[in-house]
Amino acid sequence: MICRFCGEQLNQQMIDLGVAPPSNAYLNSEDLHKPELFFPLRVFVCHHCWLVQTEDYAQADELFRPDYAYFSSTSKSWLDHAAQYVEEITEKLGLGPKSFVIEIASNDGYLLKNFIARNIPCLGIEPTDSTAEAAEKKGIPVLREFFGTTLAKQLSNDDKQADLIIGNNVYAHVPDINDFTRGLKMALKPGGTITLEFPHLMKLIECIQFDTIYHEHYSYLSLFTVSQIFAKAGLKIIDVEELPTHGGSLRIYGCHVEDKRPEKIKVSKILAKEKRQGLQNLKVYQAFQQQADKLKDALLTFLIEQKRIRKKIAAYGAAAKGNTLLNYAGVKPDLVPFVCDAAPSKQGKFLPGSRIRITSEEEIRKYQPDYILILPWNIKNEIIEQINYVQSWDGKFVVFVPKLLII
Repeated sequence: MICRFCGEQLNQQMIDLGVAPPSNAYLNSEDLHKPELFFPLRVFVCHHCWLVQTEDYAQADELFRPDYAYFSSTSKSWLDHAAQYVEEITEKLGLGPKSFVIEIASNDGYLLKNFIARNIPCLGIEPTDSTAEAAEKKGIPVLREFFGTTLAKQLSNDDKQADLIIGNNVYAHVPDINDFTRGLKMALKPGGTITLEFPHLMKLIECIQFDTIYHEHYSYLSLFTVSQIFAKAGLKIIDVEELPTHGGSLRIYGCHVEDKRPEKIKVSKILAKEKRQGLQNLKVYQAFQQQADKLKDALLTFLIEQKRIRKKIAAYGAAAKGNTLLNYAGVKPDLVPFVCDAAPSKQGKFLPGSRIRITSEEEIRKYQPDYILILPWNIKNEIIEQINYVQSWDGKFVVFVPKLLII
C-alpha cells in the first residue's frame, strides 16, 4: 500500500482493529439470516508526510449507500453548531443574495437551511439518496454525486464557482484526497474561501479515540499534513480554529495560493503544538495499539462483571464510533441487549457486526437499566440532559473514551 497523498510506501502500522463491517451498514431483520461483508480495519502512518490512513479495501459506494442512515439533524448540539457557523461566516465574508455557497456532503440540509433562510443562494452536494431527499424537502437544491475534479469542472463550466465552499466532516471520508482538493480549487471563485472541519489527529491520539476509526474515515488529519495537501493543489491555509466537536476538531480557512490574505498566527501556533505532541514522531504512533487495547479490555471487564452480578445494561446512540468499539471488543447482545437512538432511520434495525437491536428511547423507561453505555461520547452532555430521568431509579451513565467514567 502507498500513501494516498504523497505516494510513499507505507510500512508503519498504527493500529489493527481486526475485521469489521462498514460502521453505517445497519441491518434489517431479514439481514440477520444472511452473511455480512467484513473488511480489515488497519491504520497506517506515512513517515514522509505523516498522513494517517486506513488500509485500502472498501470502495466509497460500498460505504455511502443510497439508504445511508446517518442524519446530521438528529443532534441538537450539531444543529446549534451549524447555525452559529452560518451566522459568523455570513458576517465575516459579507455574504448576501448575490453570493453562492456550496456545501460538500450536505447530508439532510442541517446547515444549508440557514443560508436558505437568509436568501443566500446555495447548493448541496450529497451522494446518499436518503439524506439528499430530506434536504430537498427543505427547499435546498442538491446534486446527488460524489465530489471531485470531474464534478468541480462541470460546476466551473456552468458558472457555478462558489464564494464559499464548506466541507464539514467530509475531508477524512474521501478515498482520493488529492483529487478532492484539486476539485476544491476548481470550484472556488477567485477571492473565495474554503472552510473544512475535521477531527484533529492530535486529539485522537491524545485522548485514545480509537473508536473514531472506521472504514468511512479514509484519513486522519493533522494541520501539518493538510497544509501540504492544500499547497500541492494550489491552495493555502490562512486561518484555523480549534473546536470541541467530535472530541476535538479543526476548522481551517483556505483560499487560492494567489490570494493576498495573510496567514494568521494561529496557524503557526497549532503547527508548533502538533510537533510538540509528537505528531512527527513514529514512537507516538507505535504506542497507540497498546493504549487502545487497555480501553477495550476495560470495557469488556466492566460489562462481564455487571452481567455476573445481574446488573442491567443498555446503550445509547447507534453511532459509527460505537460500532467500532463494540466490534473490536466482541460485544454481543448477551452483554448489551439493545441500543437506543433518536434517529427514526435507525430504529428497528440492528448494529452491524454485533447485531444489537436498535430501538427508541422509550425502551429505556421500560427496562430501567442500571447502567447506560453512551457510545457517542462526544455528545454525552446532550444525552445525559435528554434522559436524566434515569436518576429516578438510580441509573448511571458510562463512557469509555478516553477512560472509564461512571456518571
